[in-house]
Amino acid sequence: MPDAEDVRSIALSLPDTTEKIAWSMPTFRVAGKMFATLPEDETSIAVRCPKEERDELVLAEPEKFWIAGHEAQFAWVRVRLAALDGEDELRDILADSWRQAAPTRLLEAHPRLGLPSGGSGR
Repeated sequence: MPDAEDVRSIALSLPDTTEKIAWSMPTFRVAGKMFATLPEDETSIAVRCPKEERDELVLAEPEKFWIAGHEAQFAWVRVRLAALDGEDELRDILADSWRQAAPTRLLEAHPRLGLPSGGSGR
């Protein structure tokens, strides 16, 4: 089961990522733009996710994904670390959120970052 240290390690391995405490919790940013947080007791993460996809994830896997009330109007979803299949799934989720926040220069420099094995770039 991935934990907060796995989140930190994977997030900080992504290009141009830094950690910053905000709202009394660790946040992870690419080129200064937040893409993940470790809220509350660090048993879950919040990541960027388009609202349409977020709603589908929550309906399909409510034991894994949920929407925090104060984040409902934003394109973010919560992920229970204990419900993940392992570090590979955590890495995919963090990399997808990173891609949504990363500037074009980083996306162009790392076109396959975080894509599933055998996946094609956009």
